[in-house]
Amino acid sequence: MSLKLKIRLSILTMLVLLLGLGGYTFFTIQRLEGGTRGVQQANFRSVEYGQQMLRALEQLEDAPADVTPLAALRRALTREAANITEAGELELVDTLTQQVADYQRLVDDRAPTPEQLARLRQLRAETHRMMALNEASFHRQTQQTAAAAAGARRVVLVGMILSTLVALSLVVRLPRAVLRPLRRLRADVEDVASAGPATQVSIAKNDEVGAVALALNRAFGYLQDQRAVTRAALATERSRLESLIEHLDEGLLLLDPDGCVLLANPVARELLGRSAAELVGQRAEDLRRESALLHDVFQPLLEPESGRAGEAPAPVLLTINHANGETAYYRLTLNHIVTRNRETGRTEFVGHILALRNVSDFKKLDEVKSNYLATISHELKTPLASIKLSLMLLQDERTEAEERQRLADGIRDETQRLLGMVGQLLAVSRLDAGADIQFDVQPVALAEVVNYAIDTVRPQIEDKQLQLCLELPAGLLPARADLEKTTWVLINLLSNAIRYSPRGARLLVQATPRLEAVEINVQDCGPGIAAEFHERIFQRFTHVPNATGHKGGSGLGLSISREFIEAQGGRLWVESEPDCGSSFRFTLPLVDVG
Repeated sequence: MSLKLKIRLSILTMLVLLLGLGGYTFFTIQRLEGGTRGVQQANFRSVEYGQQMLRALEQLEDAPADVTPLAALRRALTREAANITEAGELELVDTLTQQVADYQRLVDDRAPTPEQLARLRQLRAETHRMMALNEASFHRQTQQTAAAAAGARRVVLVGMILSTLVALSLVVRLPRAVLRPLRRLRADVEDVASAGPATQVSIAKNDEVGAVALALNRAFGYLQDQRAVTRAALATERSRLESLIEHLDEGLLLLDPDGCVLLANPVARELLGRSAAELVGQRAEDLRRESALLHDVFQPLLEPESGRAGEAPAPVLLTINHANGETAYYRLTLNHIVTRNRETGRTEFVGHILALRNVSDFKKLDEVKSNYLATISHELKTPLASIKLSLMLLQDERTEAEERQRLADGIRDETQRLLGMVGQLLAVSRLDAGADIQFDVQPVALAEVVNYAIDTVRPQIEDKQLQLCLELPAGLLPARADLEKTTWVLINLLSNAIRYSPRGARLLVQATPRLEAVEINVQDCGPGIAAEFHERIFQRFTHVPNATGHKGGSGLGLSISREFIEAQGGRLWVESEPDCGSSFRFTLPLVDVG
C-alpha cells in the first residue's frame, strides 16, 4: 500500500467521524435554536406586551383621562393580537379589546371615576391572565428544550470518545508508516551530500519515497548548472543595484570600514567636481586635503566620535556655489552600514554611506519665513510705537482735551490694526493646521455688507480725500454667503485699494448681477500689477514690487480672502495692468428664489 493511500484512508476515517459528529451537533443546535426562537416569538413577546399594557394601566389609574397611556395600551394590545400562539389566548385578547372599548366609552361619556377605575382593574386582571398563560407555556417549552439538550450532550460525548480513540490510534500508526522510509531516505541523502564516494540516492521501493529519491538524483545532476546560473543572477542583481544608485537624484558616496571610497554616483561626482577614477579607491583622509568642499564632505566621517557603528552624527548643511553663480544648499548625512551574519548571529560593521540631498527649496522657504517674521515684527512695531507715544502724551497734564481725544482715536485705530494682523495670523495658522473654519452661510443683503465695509474704512477714505463711487443696482437679490467673513474680505480689498491709491483719486465699488451669482468689484487708480503677479499676490507672504516703493502688509490678506470666498462657492481674481490701476473682483452665488 502506498503512502498516499494510507494517508487518505486515515484522513477519510477522521473526516467521516468528524462529519457525523459535526452534522449531529449542527442539526441538534439548529433544532434547539428553532425551539428557542419559537419560545421567544410565542411567549416572551406576549409577556413583554403584557408588561407594556400594565405600565399603561398604572398611568391610567393615576390619570384616567390621559390620552397618551391609553394609546400605548391600544398599541401593545394590537401587537399582542398579532402574536396569538396559545390555546385560549385569542379569547383573552378579544375580552381585553372589548374592555378597552368599554373603558373608552366611559371616558368619552365622562362616567364617574370609580366606574373607570373598576374597568381598569378588570383590564389589569385580564392582562395578568394573558401573561400567566404565556409564562406557563414558556416554562413548559423551556423544560422540553433542556431535556433535548441533555440527550444531545450524551450523544456528542459518546461520539467524542469514539473519535478520540480512533485519532489516537492513527497518531501512533500513521507517523510510523510514513517516517520509516523517510528516515532511510534522509540517511541516503546525507551520504550523497558528504564527501564520501556516494553520488546517488538508492531507490528501495517504487512508491512516493522512491519517486522523491529519483527527483533528488536529477537535482544533484543539475547542481553544477544551478551554481553557474546563481553566479550570473548575482552579477545581474549587482548591476541592477549599481544602476539604481547611478540614477538617484541625490549624491551618494559608499565607503568601506577603513574610509576608502567604493562608489560615487554621478550626482556626487558632479557636486564634488571629480571623476569616478579620482574618487573610487581613494581614502577619505587623503581626499579631504584637496579642496575645502571635500574637507567639509568627509569631515563628519573623520571625526573621532563618528567611527562607532550605529551612532550616526547629526546632519550638516553645506553651501555649494555652482559655476553659473547659483548657490545651492545640501544636507549631508552620514550613516553606518551594519549587517547581521546569519552563521555567527552577530551584527557586523561593513562601511559608511555619505548622502548629499538638495534642500535649496527648503532653505528658500526658511528664508521666506524669516522675511515674513521680519515683516510682521515691523508691522507690529509701528502701531505699538505709535500707541506708546500716544499714551505718553495722554499722561501729560498739559495735553488739551481735544488733543487727548485725537490721541485716543489714534490709539483705537492702531489697536484695530493690531487686531486685524493678529486675526490674519490666527486664520492662517488654522488653515495650515487643516482645521475646519466654520461658515454660517445664509441669505445676505449685499448692499448692507458694502455700506458697512465702506463705513468702516471711511476715515481712511477721507484722510486721502478719495472720490468714492458706489454703484449698487436697485433690487439686488441677496447672496448665499457668510456675513462676517464676506465683510472681512470686502474691508480687506478696500483697505488695499486705499493704501495704493494716490491722494484725491477715484475709488469704485460696484455690484453687478450675473446669471446665478453677483460680482463685487473694487477698483482703484493705483500703480497696477503686472500680469506675472496676478496669481502670485494670492500666495502667502508675497509682496509685489512697485515703482512707488510702497511696502505692503503681511502678505496674508489676499490669500485668506481667496480661501474665504472659494469656501463659499465663489471666485476671487484681479484684473490689472501697470500704471492703469487694479480691479479686484469676487463672486458669490445668489439665493435661489424659485
